[in-house]
Amino acid sequence: MSQAAKVNREETGGEESSFAVPAPITKLAEYPRRLRQFLHDVRVEMRQVNWPSRQDVFSTTIVVIVTVAFFGLYFALTDGVFSNLYKMMIRYFHAH
Repeated sequence: MSQAAKVNREETGGEESSFAVPAPITKLAEYPRRLRQFLHDVRVEMRQVNWPSRQDVFSTTIVVIVTVAFFGLYFALTDGVFSNLYKMMIRYFHAH
């Protein structure tokens, strides 16, 4: 006899059940319990998070803004230089 059938028989006191609940209904019925467990686990994990201070968030935000501005200017300048070089090459080769 399979192990699952033995466990099922022991849980019901050795009686054979004449009505078996289909698996999809069983999964649907246990959904609220699983949702509560998930939300509980989320609360437990969120309590363990080491949140940054307001000063840390402010300073890293400033660093990100300055870095993005620097690279924005760098790429705009680079794009302008290569765009002008491309136009000069087109004019040079088009004239010959």
